Amino acid sequence: MTEITFLDNVTVELVDAMGGDLSVARAAQVSLRGQNDPDPEKITGLINYLMREKHGSPFEHNAFTFYAKVPIFVVREWQRHRIGWSYNEMSGRYTKLSAEFYVPKADRPLVNVGTSAKPEFSAGSSVQVAETQERLERSYSDAWFEYEALLGQGIANEVARSVLPVGIYTQMYVTANARSIMAFLSLRTKDERATHYSRPQHEIELAARKIEEIFAEKFPITYKAYNENGRVSP
Repeated sequence: MTEITFLDNVTVELVDAMGGDLSVARAAQVSLRGQNDPDPEKITGLINYLMREKHGSPFEHNAFTFYAKVPIFVVREWQRHRIGWSYNEMSGRYTKLSAEFYVPKADRPLVNVGTSAKPEFSAGSSVQVAETQERLERSYSDAWFEYEALLGQGIANEVARSVLPVGIYTQMYVTANARSIMAFLSLRTKDERATHYSRPQHEIELAARKIEEIFAEKFPITYKAYNENGRVSP
């Protein structure tokens, strides 16, 4: 049997990027200035105005492409974001998946002390942590054994994969513009500055925070205006 790897993290890496704060300002002013770059000293004020007044289309003239390796359950949440996002995911129909499975770290909050609508999590006891990790690892190992057994019998990939749990890792390329990324961050991060307070699942927030770091570096003026205006996408 293939050796199984248990992971406790997510991978999000920037593959390609186009545009920046200048492209936002340029798109906003084309109706008045034509093909002329805006005054550099006025870009900050212009972007703040666009963000505050919810003029969103100038934030779409750019693109980020990321490589992500995350558990399947994270992808299923991620793909709820459809406007302005493009996805190409590794296919379990056409290839054998990798023997990599997600097991949360010991400090991952485990117990919901809130409600289903407004979850709030607290740390589990040492017994709960150990039980969670042990049971996940055992179930993953059992599922992988059955998966390889089916493949060994000549069963097609698309059928054999049915035994695998959503904790197995998948890989994908995702592309989005700044406007869509801001909408993603507003729902997939927990931040006291947000007008709309969100309660995302821990694992997708790990991915969102990696995207946020990249976005902040590439669009510093836009990112600052986003935070100052309640972390709401225009």
